[in-house]
Amino acid sequence: MQPETVLTGGRVIDGTGGPSRQADLVLRGGRITRVAPPGGARGRGTAVDVTGLAVAPGFIDMHSHSDLAVLADPAHEAKTLQGVTLEVLGQDGLGYAPVTDDTADELRAQLAGWNGAPDLDHSWRTVGEFLDRVDAGAPVNAAYLVPQGNVRMAVLGGEDRPPTPDELDRMRAIVARGMEDGAHGLSSGLTYTPGMYATDDEIVALLAPVRAAGGYYCPHHRNYGSRVVESYRECLDVARRAQVALHLAHCHVNFPQNRGRAPEVLDAIDEATVRHGLDVTLDSYPYRASATYLGAPLPSWVQTGGTAATLDRLRDAPTRERVLREIEVDGTDGNHGVPMDWDAIVVTGVADPALSWAVGSSVADLAKERGEQPGDLYMDLLVADGLRSGCLLQVGNEENIRTVMRHSSHTGGSDGILVGAKPHPRGWGTFPRYLGHYARDLGVLTLEECVHHLTSRPARRLGLSDRGVIRAGAVADLVVFDPDTVDALATYEEPRRSPVGIHHVLVSGEFTVRDGRRTDRLPGRSVRRNRG
Repeated sequence: MQPETVLTGGRVIDGTGGPSRQADLVLRGGRITRVAPPGGARGRGTAVDVTGLAVAPGFIDMHSHSDLAVLADPAHEAKTLQGVTLEVLGQDGLGYAPVTDDTADELRAQLAGWNGAPDLDHSWRTVGEFLDRVDAGAPVNAAYLVPQGNVRMAVLGGEDRPPTPDELDRMRAIVARGMEDGAHGLSSGLTYTPGMYATDDEIVALLAPVRAAGGYYCPHHRNYGSRVVESYRECLDVARRAQVALHLAHCHVNFPQNRGRAPEVLDAIDEATVRHGLDVTLDSYPYRASATYLGAPLPSWVQTGGTAATLDRLRDAPTRERVLREIEVDGTDGNHGVPMDWDAIVVTGVADPALSWAVGSSVADLAKERGEQPGDLYMDLLVADGLRSGCLLQVGNEENIRTVMRHSSHTGGSDGILVGAKPHPRGWGTFPRYLGHYARDLGVLTLEECVHHLTSRPARRLGLSDRGVIRAGAVADLVVFDPDTVDALATYEEPRRSPVGIHHVLVSGEFTVRDGRRTDRLPGRSVRRNRG
């Protein structure tokens, strides 16, 4: 018989949103075998006293950019020390599978600002082969979405044109293969090339195999700025037409002109669920700043054809003049139709160490220091770093953040980019910040509600009935924390600071964090659709 572990004396917050209660948990074989009254499991197995602490299901990061970190960083402390036990990868229509021999290097270059370039054997090509790498042992569990941009690039390259009927069939087949390999759905990045070149009709067509497999659609939609409500409505309409469940990625209502407009977005969601019976969820992170790669705000036409073609355009003086006019005056599709505020864009990391002078400052401040125009400095930096730099965009609204997180469809997602000298603190702080700052300190959610948003609600979206809850038979993915002290310490100045108040984390019953310190265990595996 396998040995038992017993967590004694804890306050169990079971993930359902119901009241917490005192109970002991008995774990064996990677699962919870019994939820006992206090003292009811005395004398069984190896006892771990968690008196005075809360015991909750492990947190599920519904929007993660740890695609390479789960393979390259055995410690992965950014997430393990937060209590994260499952991350959903393949976000924003761009990822590392599926790829072809022709697209693998281009995608790795495009994604360097999100994921860096760790030394890995990138010989996988399919979603299944990527998930097989996770199954060799990882610090957390990982689920996957088929990235729509990868699919388009595999068939059309970086071209901005509609697919032929044959090409559309080939793209659908790639999505179908990804779903067969265990993906949970399709993601899109409709402000990133080449995904942004797809029409809504094309997206609907690609969702046919997702519907057949029972998956969901997760869009990074077309416009978070000048057309924010209209763009959310477009996502709802795509899901309705495709007859699939919808999960809205990083559902924020950003930019100054959208202050106070979150209720409009949530009303559209509520209308779609009531009138059309749509199954809609969303995720958000509890910070005002967003983060991406530094070249993302460029107009889409500049990025057509991939990295080399983009760099050539940015080196051409007449083209630069046109780009500058569109960025500063018109508002590009890459920047959501909003003219660029150079004070709001902060460089978080560069690939070339010689450019480290730029990290941590806004483009406006850098230009002032160097006696240059902000737009010229921005484009020069993109060229010098080969489009591999990362950035923050200080465009969020606190009122909208709180309104969104109260919604009945809300889940937590870090959107955490973990590379760069000064990345976004959400990569290290999202989940303890929800628990400490927003639940305990501000009372935006009760602690039980907050845990519900971070556990069983995302598990339900993923179709996982045995995760995200504490009950007999559930997978023993657990986090033990102190409700009185849990909090994020990561800041924009010191983004890699670990949180406080999280004592233990277990993945499939194995301690990945013990007494606040990372162990050497790698029990994480892929969580594939319909295979758990």
